[in-house]
Amino acid sequence: MRMTINCDMGEGFGLYRLGDDAAMMQLIDLANVACGFHASDPTTMRQTIRLAKQHGVKVGAHPSLPDLQGFGRRAMAVSPPEVTDIVTYQVGALNAFLDAEGVPLNHVKPHGALYGMAARDEKIAAAIADAVRPFGVPILGMAFTAHETAYSAKGIELIPEFYADLEYDGDGNLILSRVHGAVDPLEAAMRVLRVIRDRAVTTTAGHDIPVKATTVCVHSDTPSAVAIAAELSRVLRQRPITQSSAQV
Repeated sequence: MRMTINCDMGEGFGLYRLGDDAAMMQLIDLANVACGFHASDPTTMRQTIRLAKQHGVKVGAHPSLPDLQGFGRRAMAVSPPEVTDIVTYQVGALNAFLDAEGVPLNHVKPHGALYGMAARDEKIAAAIADAVRPFGVPILGMAFTAHETAYSAKGIELIPEFYADLEYDGDGNLILSRVHGAVDPLEAAMRVLRVIRDRAVTTTAGHDIPVKATTVCVHSDTPSAVAIAAELSRVLRQRPITQSSAQV
């Protein structure tokens, strides 16, 4: 089983930069590019797309709740129609830059709190699907959640993913913190290899839950993100890693 590596990136804003996108881009298959509501700006979006194009990385939109100060990691009281409009607006913005650079939109992946809300609430997930359907691309999400049931009901393909740098609680939910903690690259790789072998992960409650995934996510703002991606690339692809791309 071959798993791709995806990364949430392009999450700078103005003069501020978050994560080493240039180093990460050498190690991943899919770039989930922020669209302006939790991070990024027009120039950052274009630059990130150009970087992905240079490295042959497929680009997807990474829409968020309108929470720039909270980095999109705070839940908000939004209605399903508002969610559809929020996602349509952001995907449309990124798609305009993709068209300008001659790069196709490959997928959509909701960000942060919006992602978590959609995993638990089929109405929110269905609203995201309504926004994505006109673009004709799949959505990254978690199997065995409302992502899978709602997207399938709307005729949208789910690309199931696993998180190498986040923990899962006893109910199988991702533990989403405002700031990601450090993760040992080798331990992250072992978790992914276990998903491939056993299709399971051990939760913080100490028991296993089933996992179905064809791609693994590494967040660009996780400490040592480049080292984690380099180790995943090594074990999943068995391809050489340059010294520059393996630096933290």
